[in-house]
Amino acid sequence: MTKSYQEKISEIRGELARVFGKPEWRTPLPPVDELVSTILSQNTNDTNRDVAFDRLKACFPDWESVMYADTQAVIEAIRPAGLANQKGPRIQGALSQIAEFNGGKISLEFLKDLPVEDARQWLLNVKGVGPKTAAIVLLFSMGIPAFPVDTHIYRVTGRMGLRPENLSVEKAHTYLEERIPEDAFYDLHLNLIRLGREVCGARKWHCYKCPVEPMCEFDEKNLPRD
Repeated sequence: MTKSYQEKISEIRGELARVFGKPEWRTPLPPVDELVSTILSQNTNDTNRDVAFDRLKACFPDWESVMYADTQAVIEAIRPAGLANQKGPRIQGALSQIAEFNGGKISLEFLKDLPVEDARQWLLNVKGVGPKTAAIVLLFSMGIPAFPVDTHIYRVTGRMGLRPENLSVEKAHTYLEERIPEDAFYDLHLNLIRLGREVCGARKWHCYKCPVEPMCEFDEKNLPRD
């Protein structure tokens, strides 16, 4: 009997939780901090992101100081994250946009009073903020339901048949959010990332040790031959 999409999601979620356990996001950051951290995370790893974020916080006493700082000073502070010449102006621009909208206050708490889609759209209107960054800020920092799709989740959901093969990353956010239960956003996001990092890599994949291999539709599985 063919399983429904929801049944498949439920099985995948349950099996990943059984094998990987209940995942925990790193210590949640305040929304503006999370926004800056996520901008820094683009095209780099978590270690470089954290080094750059800590250096930025050490160099400037608050976000207002970052906003008004000489751009080159910001660039130098965040250089470990890579693409600093792009990310520095983006961070300052985002802070300026928040302050301008919020009466000079650099805070995103006002997003909690908006409908989910309005809050998401507000973030997407910030230059340098895409669907993944917006969803991370909403879900992990503000407890607002959203399902971030990073490269690991995009790859894994494509191989599993949880999204159309040629669907873009941007459209995958909406597609998956509409089909995955809200109460699964948190743990399924984190466990799918772990699956992508440890088992289902972009260049090397280990289907023989994948906990959800029986539910996967990938046609290039490297399973042991009988």
